[in-house]
Amino acid sequence: MSITVTLATARRILSQLRHDHRTLALIVVVPSLLMVLLRYVMNRPEAFDRFGPMLLGVFPLVVMFIVTSVATLRERTSGTLERLMTMPLGKLDLLLGYALAFGVTALVQVAVVATISLTWLGLDLRGSVWTLVILTLLAALLGVALGLFTSAFARTEFQAVQFMPAFILPQVLLAGLFVPRDQMSTVLRWIADVLPLSYLVGAMRELTGHSGLTGTLGRDIAVIAGCTVLALLLGAATLRRRTP
Repeated sequence: MSITVTLATARRILSQLRHDHRTLALIVVVPSLLMVLLRYVMNRPEAFDRFGPMLLGVFPLVVMFIVTSVATLRERTSGTLERLMTMPLGKLDLLLGYALAFGVTALVQVAVVATISLTWLGLDLRGSVWTLVILTLLAALLGVALGLFTSAFARTEFQAVQFMPAFILPQVLLAGLFVPRDQMSTVLRWIADVLPLSYLVGAMRELTGHSGLTGTLGRDIAVIAGCTVLALLLGAATLRRRTP
């Protein structure tokens, strides 16, 4: 692993994103618009305070998953990855560079979304604002890691987008966002217990109900971070030079 290669990869991706205004709008603007829409669809502050924090984590995860998987696949189909991997660098260098670049954009995304939600939309939290920011950033990074991993199994950009409903939406349904996990059938609860999104939703629910850092919240944060690292390692193991 080379820090120089990782940073060079991150700079290249950030330079490309800086000139791609549509992708930047998707990353930064769309989650904010979704939160605004959610606030006025619910039309009740107490309902928004209940569901807003949980969806504040889900929206960035979904957006970063789509952007990352499509961007990585585009580089593979164009031959960019093949050219890069002829150089003396490792797969993990490349993936960490991608993760760092998209992590920086995720930080901007989280700052914008959290500011709008806590000020204009009046989201009320019992927990720390900084904990909310950290959780939302972890959610975006998890979306980046999962996008990098799943892009290895797609051959076209359309297939990469198809992984979102196949890979993310079942997690949304089983995460306890609509029905508490302890009210699900035993089999569904077992499945939900191994899905990272379940712990993200659980952490956001803890944040809305407790003012301090609880043991459950700490455990959920650790699981989300661990799943992010695991997805990056799996992405490095499955990364291909190009799409056949």
